Amino acid sequence: MSKDQDRSELAVERTKYAEDRNIMAMERTFAGWIRTAFAAIGIGVAFHALFGELEPPWLAKAIATLFIAAGGALAFSAQRRARHTMSQLHAHSFERATSPNFRLLAFAVILGSAILIAGLWILNDGDISG
Repeated sequence: MSKDQDRSELAVERTKYAEDRNIMAMERTFAGWIRTAFAAIGIGVAFHALFGELEPPWLAKAIATLFIAAGGALAFSAQRRARHTMSQLHAHSFERATSPNFRLLAFAVILGSAILIAGLWILNDGDISG
C-alpha cells in the first residue's frame, strides 16, 4: 500500500466519524430545542397561574397563549430542521434516531400545546365557561 492510499483511507475514515459526530450533535440540538419548547410552555402556564387575575381578564390568557403557542412552534421548527439534517447525513458507526421519532415527539408537543391553549380559553376554574 502506498503512502497516498493510506492517507486517503484515513481521510475517508475521519470523514465517516465526523459525519457520525454531526448526527449526534444534531440529536442533542433537537433535544435542546424541545427543552426550550417545554420551557416556553411552562412559562405560559406559570404566567397564567401567577397573573390570572389581571384586568382585563383575557390579558393573562392571551400572554400565556403566546408563550404556549411559541413552544409548539419551536417543536415544529426543531423537527423540520432535524429531519432535513438527517436526510443529508448517513450514520456509519451507530444506529441513529429516525425521522418519524422526531416528528412524533414534536407533534405530541404541538398537540399538548393546542389542548392546553383550548383548556385555558374554554375552562374557567374547572367549569366549562358559558
